[in-house]
Amino acid sequence: MTLRDALVAPARGAVRRWVLKAFPRDPKAGIDYDHPEGDAGLFGPDSVTWRIHGDFAGMLSGGLCALMLQTLHPKALAGVWDHSNFRTDLIGRLRRTTAFVGGTTYAPTMAAYQLVDRVRAIHGKVRGITADGMAYAADDPDLLTWVHVTEMYSFLAGYRRYRRHDLAAGIADRYYDETRRVAEALGARGVPSSEAAVEAYFAERQPDLRFDERSREVLTVLAAIELPVPMAGLSRELFLGAGAALLPAWAVEMLGRSPRQRAEAQVAAAALRGLAPVFRGALSEGVAARSCRRVGRSPLLLDHWPPALQETRS
Repeated sequence: MTLRDALVAPARGAVRRWVLKAFPRDPKAGIDYDHPEGDAGLFGPDSVTWRIHGDFAGMLSGGLCALMLQTLHPKALAGVWDHSNFRTDLIGRLRRTTAFVGGTTYAPTMAAYQLVDRVRAIHGKVRGITADGMAYAADDPDLLTWVHVTEMYSFLAGYRRYRRHDLAAGIADRYYDETRRVAEALGARGVPSSEAAVEAYFAERQPDLRFDERSREVLTVLAAIELPVPMAGLSRELFLGAGAALLPAWAVEMLGRSPRQRAEAQVAAAALRGLAPVFRGALSEGVAARSCRRVGRSPLLLDHWPPALQETRS
């Protein structure tokens, strides 16, 4: 047993129970992860997406970062404001996002597209008028692109910060190119397919963004989110801070984060990076590993990159 294993082993059971309680498997989601022969889903075990989406620390912190970014878009914010119970069930939204991302990543192809169809049907009912009189609809292709890009940017940033800081541009580019197929299936258009394109996209969108009273209220609710786990307050501060540490510099400025908040985010990020191996050890039998076995592959391959990308690593 290595020193790392010796440190992780005592916490494995407790951390696994922590995660399953916070993000229980929802039988109502009806996601079928049993892969028919020859069907590895939309991405498969040789994809970048399977690796990045299999890292709990990066995905939870990234999901919180994406929520922060999404409060800056008036139309995205209006949809949440008018059509969700975010004040009383923000953790429910995180769970639903987790189920959708996990399903479209690891489920067989038909089950993944069934999830997409279900979300498209929900989006078709979400429409209204923003506080300043702009019409919005959740199935607006441009709005779908914004939500997708903020999420994929945040998940990638979380993986880099808390799992592999040395990812090269080729791997990031492949991730964006792979995952855009889900956004396009939902109806998004003009979806960036490389890291440079994502940076350019954010630069183009910034004039349309703003931080207002509604943004502040949603962030206030987020700051008080009650995770249904032991030491909920400590867990919340750890992951919220680690998520805030992933924000791009322009968003940090737009959100008006104080020097103290910025410093606290860096402390949380350092703490989560230290704890991340504990989460990985405790969740070594998660959906990514089980999906590998269902398609006849070893879960160990998730710790390695496809040969075609080896030359692009730093």
